[in-house]
Amino acid sequence: MNDPVCAQLLTLISQADDYKTLRGLRDQFHEHMESLLFEQPVEQFYNHLNGVHDALIQRTIALSEMQMARMGNGSPPVPYAYLLFGSGGREEQTLSSDQDSGLIYQDPRDSSQLEEVRRYFSDFAGVITQALVQIGYPPCEGNVISANADWNMPLSEWKQKLNGWFEEPNWERVRYLLIIADARCVCGSCELTDELKDHFYSDLLRNPAVANHMLSNTMRHKVLIGVFGQLLKEQYGEDAGSLDVKYGAYIPMVNAIRLIAIQSELRETSTLDRIDALHRLGKVTDSDKQVYRDTFKLFLRLRLMTTERYVDSVYANNGKLAKRRLTKDLIEELKVGLRVGKKLQRRVHKEMDGRT
Repeated sequence: MNDPVCAQLLTLISQADDYKTLRGLRDQFHEHMESLLFEQPVEQFYNHLNGVHDALIQRTIALSEMQMARMGNGSPPVPYAYLLFGSGGREEQTLSSDQDSGLIYQDPRDSSQLEEVRRYFSDFAGVITQALVQIGYPPCEGNVISANADWNMPLSEWKQKLNGWFEEPNWERVRYLLIIADARCVCGSCELTDELKDHFYSDLLRNPAVANHMLSNTMRHKVLIGVFGQLLKEQYGEDAGSLDVKYGAYIPMVNAIRLIAIQSELRETSTLDRIDALHRLGKVTDSDKQVYRDTFKLFLRLRLMTTERYVDSVYANNGKLAKRRLTKDLIEELKVGLRVGKKLQRRVHKEMDGRT
């Protein structure tokens, strides 16, 4: 890491011995990154940003292990992997980030110990979740979080759950499958995550019809550009005149690239890494690779410009680019990027239709 302030923060984070200290470092980190918002290339900025987010989460987990021991629960009874989903899994977190997380643990050799092991990891996830709230990471609004038993299981039960999602792929279950595709191990025994992904792709091969359900889910969010090339802005309320960058630009491109990557059985989780991997496979031409990368980096930059809020001691943003920020030059840049996104969605739809 070539940012000396971030490098120093990483050192201090690794040495922090309580959550209050971590919270102070999180606030320093936030202020520092805000000052660099328009000074660093966006890809470098995100590398630094997500590197520190990872370090904060990893240290929180380590301190939570110590807290569990002090509470008389001992050390983790079996290896585990702590997963990030969503933008955390894709290493695309902004200055604000919520807890999109899960936990996998190894099945105990003696099955009679399973309930005891389950209780440990349920309590452990609860400690982690509350600690991360103290540090400024709110829980996922959709309850996709390690403290929820539906996202905290031994590996064997995770595999069974994947089987069920693939065999009966309703809208919600397909949404969960796409969440798993973005999963990234941030702490613990990452071999467990690899094994879960192996099972994911084995199930995908056995259930090719799921691709159509994934396509329907992927196309849910439309690119916010009209048939005449106009931006489709918010019409009402306090955000009138703003543009929903998150759901009208960023998410549609994330979804489209992810679906092509899944069908190509790629394990990369970041969108830029997926574009590069698709190019190496010959799924994306040289020119398309550059266009997709440039467009996605524009959307990443614009996400950083969306309104930041500090609510109840946690960082949050609404993903909408305020009207005052939509300068003439930026509008023209946006229109070019949104046309790329719309063309990409049409391409994915055509390719997926061709598979059926």
